[in-house]
Amino acid sequence: MRKVNLEQLEYVVEVAKTGSLSKAAQHFYVSLSAVSQAVSVLEAELGLLIFTRSRGRGAALTPEGQVIVAMAQDILRKVEELKAEAASYSSIVSGELRIATIPGPMHLLIDGVSLFKKEFPQVKIQLFEKGPHEILSGLAHNQLDIGLLVLSEEVIGQYSQFTYERLFAGKIVVGVSRHSPLALEKKISPEQLARQTLVLYEDDQIMAHVRRLEPLYGEFDILFTSNNVQAIHNAVLSGIGVTVGLDYSFNRPPSAGGQELVAIELELPDAQPIYYGWARLKGKHATPIAKKFIERLRIE
Repeated sequence: MRKVNLEQLEYVVEVAKTGSLSKAAQHFYVSLSAVSQAVSVLEAELGLLIFTRSRGRGAALTPEGQVIVAMAQDILRKVEELKAEAASYSSIVSGELRIATIPGPMHLLIDGVSLFKKEFPQVKIQLFEKGPHEILSGLAHNQLDIGLLVLSEEVIGQYSQFTYERLFAGKIVVGVSRHSPLALEKKISPEQLARQTLVLYEDDQIMAHVRRLEPLYGEFDILFTSNNVQAIHNAVLSGIGVTVGLDYSFNRPPSAGGQELVAIELELPDAQPIYYGWARLKGKHATPIAKKFIERLRIE
């Protein structure tokens, strides 16, 4: 049996669409005999009739032909997707990729950026640390290509003009110095946390979790809030206080000083996963460069 080729599939799909071999021939700027022969050869190769032909009535699909044409349409769609995918690679040989993330998980992106840069060395990559509102504003004003943030209900509800996709889930933890007695705990209860001095990152989601506990455990002693991650890190290391954050913000490699802080799960009633993901404006497609980067980030 000879192999079925794409030209044959294109012809049968067009014949099915128009109900006419001659109209299909006109569409592809070929002779009627070329279309007729291609269809006949395909029918012979498959061992079934795709069309019944009659003068004045054109070409009508047989029951088997309906199935074959539906499958041919799927194959042709996949071929177009393949071509588009291949074309996208050529469009990201060079260009610019502007990525912003909330500060905590910045270290998670470094390996992904490094690998992406090796694959596409001509792409200029810029990384920014910003708050969630700044990130979404940057996306809205075309100042950023990718925005990565915590997908909280507050953010999603306030910025409904964006679509969001989860990348991975996390949970609330307490960050303490490895020299602290708390570092020996497997979990920290809200009662234990209420007895600590807190240094917190200035984030609506983190503050909401802390404020939600206060009616039950009393007002927390918050020494300061800051959007400077290093200031919080240093305060915890010096024993001034402890911090509260998301576990993936603490998973730093030893080279980044991550071994000095210990992340311990905060024992919360009815705790739900907290998702880190990316946002884009509804109706606006991601650039080919951005799509490739996100695909690789998902794999990581």
